[in-house]
Amino acid sequence: MDSTSDFIGAMPRSGGTHFRVWAPSAKSVEVVLENGRLAVPLKPESSSYFSETVERVQPGNHYKFRLDGGEAFPDPASRYQPDGPHGASEIVDPCAFAWSQVDKNWSGKQIEGQVLYELHIGTFTQGGTFKSAIRDFPRLRDLGITVLECMPLAEFAGESGWGYDGVSLFAPYHRYGSPDDLRHMIDAAHQHGLAVILDVVYNHLGPDGNYLSKYSNDYFSKAGTEWGNAINFDGSNSSPVRFFFLANAVQWIRDYHFDGLRLDATQSIHDNGAHGLHIVAEISQAVRKAAGHRKTIMVAENEPQDSCLVRPIEKNGFGLDAVWNDDFHHSAVVALTGRREGYFGDHLGKPQEFISAAKYGYLYQGQYYDWQNSPRGTSSLSIPASAFVTFLENHDQVANFGRAQHLRTISSPARYRAVTGLWLLGPGTPMFFQGQEYGAETPFYYFAGHKGDLAEAVREGRRQFMLQFANQDTAEMRSCLKDPAADETFLASRLNPDEFHRHPEVVKMHADLLRVRREDLSPQTAASCRVDGAVLAENCFVLRYLTASGNDRLLIVNLGAGLDLPHLPEPLTAPPAGKQWKLKWSSESPNYGGSGASEPGRFGAWHVVGESTLFLEPSQGAFHSEEPKNGNLG
Repeated sequence: MDSTSDFIGAMPRSGGTHFRVWAPSAKSVEVVLENGRLAVPLKPESSSYFSETVERVQPGNHYKFRLDGGEAFPDPASRYQPDGPHGASEIVDPCAFAWSQVDKNWSGKQIEGQVLYELHIGTFTQGGTFKSAIRDFPRLRDLGITVLECMPLAEFAGESGWGYDGVSLFAPYHRYGSPDDLRHMIDAAHQHGLAVILDVVYNHLGPDGNYLSKYSNDYFSKAGTEWGNAINFDGSNSSPVRFFFLANAVQWIRDYHFDGLRLDATQSIHDNGAHGLHIVAEISQAVRKAAGHRKTIMVAENEPQDSCLVRPIEKNGFGLDAVWNDDFHHSAVVALTGRREGYFGDHLGKPQEFISAAKYGYLYQGQYYDWQNSPRGTSSLSIPASAFVTFLENHDQVANFGRAQHLRTISSPARYRAVTGLWLLGPGTPMFFQGQEYGAETPFYYFAGHKGDLAEAVREGRRQFMLQFANQDTAEMRSCLKDPAADETFLASRLNPDEFHRHPEVVKMHADLLRVRREDLSPQTAASCRVDGAVLAENCFVLRYLTASGNDRLLIVNLGAGLDLPHLPEPLTAPPAGKQWKLKWSSESPNYGGSGASEPGRFGAWHVVGESTLFLEPSQGAFHSEEPKNGNLG
């Protein structure tokens, strides 16, 4: 997509800039420069595009497009909106940035073996910019994080927001920094061994600053989403629309060196197959091609849990690498908090749910789902564990608790440690949410800095959404909800760097778990083993990683009171021939604030400490528990 015939927007060339825009409803289009003092007509192409090369116009100049002699609007494919989505577009040279040699040699990452970390640039640091985020990269790398997942960065209206109401999809949000600041951040991440993927929203556009309809109503379909009109990927005149979004996906990979994308709410990306390949599959193909030799990671959010997203294209899938697994999260929340309001109501947080999640990924694979009063999910029995992104927190789920609390603050310490051990030593690809790794108590509220009637509509919509977690609309319930449009709501969500030092036991627990995960659940090990499990008691279960070499691992999780287990399911709990189980990791380590634990069968009948997780490895000879290396075992 480098030539003038397949480029949209403003492309700098030797001696000038080439402009190209799709405007099928317009009879004439002019590019307006120098604050309106210069207007140059664009020539119509046969495909409803208008284009022209304008001499002596360079990067840094500002422009808009005027349709049929009327009002001038920002470029739909603007690469930068320095004054926000309503202002003029700025010409950007994507080739001017000097990438480091490390980046030039960067080979990317594939999903197997990765640990993801979701962050919101505006609240990740007190500075709230691309450049200020860099100082935390060494810390995340040393912890064991391997992939950063940035919440949406496309330009949106307002002084703050989550980014899911983007309107200038090619332009990084101006308050976070310039396009080259974003390139600098990604280059720095690569220098620290971190991949970076970007959350993109291809199911709708935001309500404020959305000028696509000024150029053509064909950008949108009659199909609706819960956030606005869906994108027209399959209706009349949809080919240029598809190209627009494919070009957007390619830009993030080619021009910014992102290592992949996370596709938001793919259930609201509608495509009836009129163009053959589904648009999600076409995006996947375009990203891989744009990355060249670099490996990429493509992740989807999909509420209905359609496993076709992560099946190969040649097997009628969409060719993505992973999907978010809400089922695991919901079961974990119920186990941690006992809360079963709203969409948590179909989950019990019991052992069989965690065993099934470990073995099969999704819990709901076509069964009846009471919350939606319909069947939910499709079979995922042939999908590898790495294709399921598991998490205890993400942006939605933290904000959806009335006071936007992190789970650690609303669960018992021992139970939280136990479930964290299950999560990070279980199958799947784990994802942290910003601040979780050090026990941050800073809330993460829903914020959207709109004004006027739109702010009121968002405020009321949020209140209605949160009613599913409350018995009734009361003054107490309303007092929990912060005004999304208020500056203090956004500012209160910014992480406090001083918190990093307040809970060293939390940092150590996560670092130790990720080290054990690297050593014992590496991609090589995971590829050659299978997982089985059994319920041991009402709140206790065991998972076993079975390998061909016999170097099995045992994960015992007890979310209830301490247990004596004289009768164990064989062969799930029997050690390999001639060996005994040795304690590798315990959530009850004093290093993490626990009271200590030993091998369950060390003193005869198996005893499992209450609210604990134990990870065992086979060892020659009798039971023993060595002093942990680096003091990191229980």
